[in-house]
This record gives sequence, C-alpha cells and structure tokens, in this order.
Amino acid sequence: MTTRSRSTTVSWSEANARRLDRQSLSGSAAAAGHAAHDVTSGVAAMLGAHAQVLSAAELSVALRAPGVTRTDVRTALWTDRTLVKTFGPRGTVHLLPAGELAMWTGALSAVPTGSSPFPKAARMTPDQVEAVVAAVADALAGAELTIDELSDEVIGRTGPWAGDLVMPAFQGMWPRWRQVLHLAGHRGALCYGPNRGRKATYTSPGTVPMPGPEATAALVRRYLRAYGPATPVHFAQWLSAPRGWAGRLFEDLAGAGEIEEVTFEDCGAAWVAAGDTRFPSGAPRGVRLLPYFDAFAIASRPRERLFHGAAYERALAGGQAGNFPVLLVDGAVAGVWHQRRSGKRIAVTVEPLQPLDAGRTRALEEQVEGLGKALEGTPELTVGKVTVGGHA
Repeated sequence: MTTRSRSTTVSWSEANARRLDRQSLSGSAAAAGHAAHDVTSGVAAMLGAHAQVLSAAELSVALRAPGVTRTDVRTALWTDRTLVKTFGPRGTVHLLPAGELAMWTGALSAVPTGSSPFPKAARMTPDQVEAVVAAVADALAGAELTIDELSDEVIGRTGPWAGDLVMPAFQGMWPRWRQVLHLAGHRGALCYGPNRGRKATYTSPGTVPMPGPEATAALVRRYLRAYGPATPVHFAQWLSAPRGWAGRLFEDLAGAGEIEEVTFEDCGAAWVAAGDTRFPSGAPRGVRLLPYFDAFAIASRPRERLFHGAAYERALAGGQAGNFPVLLVDGAVAGVWHQRRSGKRIAVTVEPLQPLDAGRTRALEEQVEGLGKALEGTPELTVGKVTVGGHA
C-alpha cells in the first residue's frame, strides 16, 4: 500500500484497485459465511444495491460474498429485516442496510429537489407535497398496503386533488400524489413491504431521519471511502443532486477537516475522507461478472476510464451505465453477458470484447460457477463471439 497526499497524484489504477478491494470485487477478500451480517456488510460497502430489478440486486450482493445466495439476501430483507428496500440515490429503488437508514433518509431528504419536471397542470404546491408525505406516513403506520390501497388512504386524508389522473404512466395515468412517492421514501415515510401475491406493498420503516447536516456529512465520507478520490461533480452525478449544492457541501467538509484533497489522474483536484490516503500499489487483476445496475459500474468515475475504448460503445446505453451486465477483466469493462433461466438450468453467455486467454477463461468459469451457487441453479457457460459495435 502507498499513501497519497495533495502533493502527489493518485492514478486511475490505484483508485480503481482500492474501489474493487473495498467492494470485495478484487478476489482478495476471505470467503464470507452464511450470516445476514455478510449480506448487510456487502450492501453497506457498495452504498446500496440497485433494486429496481430485485433479482439483479440479489446477485450484486451474493457475488461479493462467496457462499451467500439469493435466499440469504431475501432472508435479510423480509425475515431478519437487516435490509430495507426503499428509494435511494437518484430516486431509484435500492436495498439499504436497516442500521444505516437514519443516515440515508436524513441525507436524501436534505438534497434540494429543484424545479418540478412535470407539466404545470400536474404540479403540486409545497403545502400539497407536505400534506401527501404526512398522509403517507400516517396511512402506513403499522400497515402494509398495496399502491391502490395507499392511494385511497392518501386521497382520503388530503383531498380529491391528490387523485387527479395527471401523471403519464406506461399506458395510463397515475394520480397526482404519486409524483412524490420517492420523496416520501427519502423522508422516511415509507419503504417496501413483502409482496402480496404479485403486488408490491408499502409500509413504514419506523426510522427517524438523522439531522440533515450530520447525515450529508456522513454520506459524503462513506461515498469517498467507497468511490474516492472523487469530485463534487462525481458526487452530484451519483446522487442526482445540484452541482452547486454538492460543491458547497464539499467546501464545508474540507473546512471542517472531514475530507482532504488529493490530485486524481485526469480529474485534477479530488477528495478522499480525511486520513484515508492509502492505496494498493498493484494494478487490479482478475475476472468478474457484474449484473444489471451494479453499484460499482454506476458509481465509478471517470466513467470513460472504467468503460475504456470499445467498452464505452458496447456496454453503455448512450453513456448510461447499468443497462448491460458487464464482464470486468483486470478492473476494466471488457465485455457484456446475459443469462437465461429455465428451472434450475441457467444458460450464461459471455461476449468479451477481446478473446480471453486460458487463464482468464478458467477465471471466468469460476465466476460462472459462483453465479450458479448464488442463484441456486446449475450454470452452463457459452463464450460468445467477440463483438464490437454490435458486429462480430
């Protein structure tokens, strides 16, 4: 390990290697056990697992902890309640550690919301927003409600205006109040409950948000330990927050001695948590499979360094990370992959951007074997044709 300060430059390789280490993606972590603690620690290390597609979140967690399966993640979520499914960074659904929910809700509710993106006729006044959030919290206290049941409760507690069908949604329209559903999650008024049949339910997380300044400071420190060095712009992009607000936040934390500046290759001035200046001396090595919307692929910046060259074209959707499961080779995106399940059989097809040598092919086979264990199935690997720009 080497120590860096403002007077020296942290290379991309050093930063990338540390990020991989801290998310148990470098192969250096000891095999984890079966306990939910391992699941929760993995989710904490990546700063939440993107769970819009819950099966992808289960795989993100399990692939970081050998021996952990999708059932372990579900047990932590619905039985042990050490995980919470709720609205996280960027307003998207995440799995978050229950023990950290006060920090998350305090920080997320402190992020300025900006102007409404909705048409004028669909917007809500600040008073209406507050009324809806209060109604959601009241309705979900000690209850598990489907979205339709919750809608009836919110409209009954606020007024018919909340039920106006003004929100475009798929092939229909949603009631007006639905535009603040994620905000209610950020405020700690709701989280997901267990499905009722095929329907999602919502319930109260029973958590009091941490005060905003304390929570945002804690989240910045956690973010920098996971993904630093990083700039305020990187943090704003990850959180979907105003850049000016993020810049002022970093300035305040730097003035308080909670974060410190280093020089980061290709970025110039960047930041790490105070005292957290040790980086691996060796370059990343190994092969990894990451599923849809994996936190590492989404949060690592500069994105063009992780998705270098042909990977930027093949594995991103217009610059948007997460839309393709990716193959990592020596810490860089080196292809895409997909799976198809039929009963216990899981057909895994990997499409590398460059042919894999014998050693990396064996490492890929081990990754696929681990994927099968995580998903509690029997995997079959096919290495597809090398593709660039969609052409073999």
